[in-house]
Amino acid sequence: MRTEPGAGPVRGGLLLERGPELAAAARAVEGLVAEPAGGGCVLVYRGEAGRGKTALLAEIGRIAGDRCTVLTARGDETHISVPFHVTRQLLHPALEEREFRHDEGAEAVDRIAPALGLAPPPPPPAAPADPQVVRGGLVRLLDGLAERLRDRPPVLLVDDAQWADAESLAWLDAYTRTRQGGGLPVLVVLAHRPPPPEPSAPSAPGAPGAPAALAALGDRAVLTLGLDALTPEATAVLARDALGGHADEPFCHALWTVTSGNAYETVELLAKAREREVDPVAGSVALLRELGTGARGGGLVARLQALGAGPTRLARAIAVLGPDSTPQLLRALTGMAEAELAAHTDRLRRARIVTAAGSPGTPPPSPRAAPAPTPPAPPAHPTPAGPLEFTHPLIATAVYGSVPPATRSALHGRAARALAEAGHAPAAAARHLLAVQPADDEDVVRRLRAAAAEHLAVGAPDAARRCLDRALAEPPGPETYATVLYELGCASLLTAPAATVRHLRSALDLPGLDDTLRVDATYRLAQVLAHSNQLGEAAGTVAAEAARTPPGTGRRRLQAAHFMYEGFQAAEEDGPGRSRRLAELTGRLTGADNPERALLAVRAFDATLRGEPAAEVVRLCDSALVDGAPARGLGWTDTTWGFEIPALTGIAYAFADRPDRARALFGEAMRAFEISGWSGAHLAFAHTLLGLAHRRRGDLPRAQHHLEEGLRLADRVGRGLPVHWDTACLLVDTLLARGRTAEARDVADRYAFGPPWPGAIVLPDGPSVLGRLLLAEGRHEEAAHTLEAAAEALTVRGRHHVLWAPWPFDLARALAPTDPDRAARVATEAHAHAERLGTPTARGEALRCLALFAAPAESRRLLTRAVAHLSESPSRYEESRARLDLARATGSATALAEATSLATTCGAVTARASTHPPE
Repeated sequence: MRTEPGAGPVRGGLLLERGPELAAAARAVEGLVAEPAGGGCVLVYRGEAGRGKTALLAEIGRIAGDRCTVLTARGDETHISVPFHVTRQLLHPALEEREFRHDEGAEAVDRIAPALGLAPPPPPPAAPADPQVVRGGLVRLLDGLAERLRDRPPVLLVDDAQWADAESLAWLDAYTRTRQGGGLPVLVVLAHRPPPPEPSAPSAPGAPGAPAALAALGDRAVLTLGLDALTPEATAVLARDALGGHADEPFCHALWTVTSGNAYETVELLAKAREREVDPVAGSVALLRELGTGARGGGLVARLQALGAGPTRLARAIAVLGPDSTPQLLRALTGMAEAELAAHTDRLRRARIVTAAGSPGTPPPSPRAAPAPTPPAPPAHPTPAGPLEFTHPLIATAVYGSVPPATRSALHGRAARALAEAGHAPAAAARHLLAVQPADDEDVVRRLRAAAAEHLAVGAPDAARRCLDRALAEPPGPETYATVLYELGCASLLTAPAATVRHLRSALDLPGLDDTLRVDATYRLAQVLAHSNQLGEAAGTVAAEAARTPPGTGRRRLQAAHFMYEGFQAAEEDGPGRSRRLAELTGRLTGADNPERALLAVRAFDATLRGEPAAEVVRLCDSALVDGAPARGLGWTDTTWGFEIPALTGIAYAFADRPDRARALFGEAMRAFEISGWSGAHLAFAHTLLGLAHRRRGDLPRAQHHLEEGLRLADRVGRGLPVHWDTACLLVDTLLARGRTAEARDVADRYAFGPPWPGAIVLPDGPSVLGRLLLAEGRHEEAAHTLEAAAEALTVRGRHHVLWAPWPFDLARALAPTDPDRAARVATEAHAHAERLGTPTARGEALRCLALFAAPAESRRLLTRAVAHLSESPSRYEESRARLDLARATGSATALAEATSLATTCGAVTARASTHPPE
């Protein structure tokens, strides 16, 4: 394993006035070495420019280097817009080892290889990489690296973190946040300047920008230390070490006053005084002040310009190129021949303005170091083979700021062209194109669009949006303007819903989109509206576009979305009419292609809610699949259709007494999401669906396990998500079946499960499950009101599935003590709907409910029939309840023992009142 000990050896081996800072770092290193699995932490050092952050990190790297694997990175002002720039610096040394890339983490490395620069981004039409997926992959990669390096645990040193790219900081933030509870297996040390007094512009929703992520890391740090300026005493030590022990007090105090205790400026000024052979006494104070004006800001620029036009032109090129300042690119930018470039480089090196990047012989000024006597100016050198860099970021900032805007724009444009000509991908040139003044150049638009596609492919949508926003400012020609808006909307899809809606609507209002792009733009617009709880608007959007779209694949795609989003709404004006139109549309479809399969899946789901015969639902589900699995292009991670289509098929199977088929589909969803790294809401929903399948099979403990895991994963993403409603509803139902009423109430209260209900339907029907909870708590009147409201809302829409919405069974039980005649009528109507549905589970549950209102002999007959039906069903729990009722009705001890055993196998408590209200 190759390690980087920081920025080089500390000059003179002494860091002045840094005892507490170094002691804190030493303790952190000791803790990590003593407990590599979780003894790490976050340390933050803050200080103004020139306060010694780089030297301090170098010394921490030296302290840790003997026992740890030290990985270093540095933020760069010119690369702040380059995604994963800091991540690549940190991880590349570790990932260069072939053994690591072929061990158990190899698959994770392959998935995130484009973000790490280890593989080219997949070309279009590859789907954009989900930034959460990439971030999660990087988190797991660092975990694997830490596990592999237990003997030498990783220490991550990030200098100038105020200029780190947002994607890298979001990764470090995610890693330290998710591992905080169990302890960090790495030590993360950040050094950065204090934030500006004015707050930065808010970052895009969904992905914290650099300031927000840096602040979060600071809040998570076990210690945040501010680096103070040099004291007069420390300044005097530096002066006497550099200029001789006879440096008097007035001279040293003047040195401290001129530099305001800034360590970089102090070291630089002392070097200049040594070159000028200044006598360090009171009489030289005026000369010292004159020399000091060249150590900062305009003085630095004046000193550079005094070197001549050639060195100035070269320094400006280095300021524009940043870490890319290789001889080849510098020659392309400046037009200099090799010999001329070498000569000007030498002058800049002699003036301590530039150095060779990573050169061990020319470390950056050591702000807290007692400098050794300044050596004589080095002899002329040939141009270094590697890139050049400024000796301090203060110089880089001053030089870049001194370039006139028009000149700077031209330099960035030339840099972008030079990178392209050197074979670099469009994304490498993007940071330069962002700084070029708009000039109505269609080629710039084309290159920015290509860069945005690369950024999306590596999971950096914010970077893609910057490119496309800049492309719009160029602006694009009329024939491509709408397409750029469409691409900008797609780039915002995962992280900025409001921006997505705005851009896609604008694109659809303009000419220029072909039929395929119009369909896709509309479909994506509807997706983001639906996910923003605007189901009605989503349905109306796709319906309007479908009416304008010629018959064919695109129109059917929009129709599928329209019927799906209409059906997802908790309320609609004409539910039966919509269902009738959907049935007519799909009546002759066979599942010949994906649009037909999607429509059949939507139809199967709608038929399920309506309580249509289960045999027809199963036929529709079978037609929506290919050999029992989602067709290519309709899979769980396919972004063209979304995960909803296979989910609807599996849910319909689950409520048609085919939970094993549902379990197979949902298990594939789990694998697909895990392989793709979708560890957020998608994986939470997969656990929810598996919980549903196990609940319908009567395996209550396993159902509870998946549902609780689904809530845990959903909680990591946010609060109040659609998956929270579905999962909490199913968990409440499962806990009630297990006889755990108090736990069910706790879940309901924790997730605000109850009115006001969301705009989308809940899986299963939320009010029905809430009524069941109230009934189990003995709150019969509240339960009856809740269940009656559920009945009214569902009946008007023609939705009569007695297992999806079991309100009739519980309403009959709630009304039985006070209005038995009405209760019996409710039970009779439920039985009719169960017979139409035709599943053994629905028939058995309906007969069991009817038995409550029959004479003893008739009740025993009805319960016998219920047991017979449920014995043929996959619902072991419901069978156990019917057997218990029959055993109690007949007084058979043997039958009671068998029923109790079956209930126990299902994970249910057999006490009569513990699972359902008194019957």
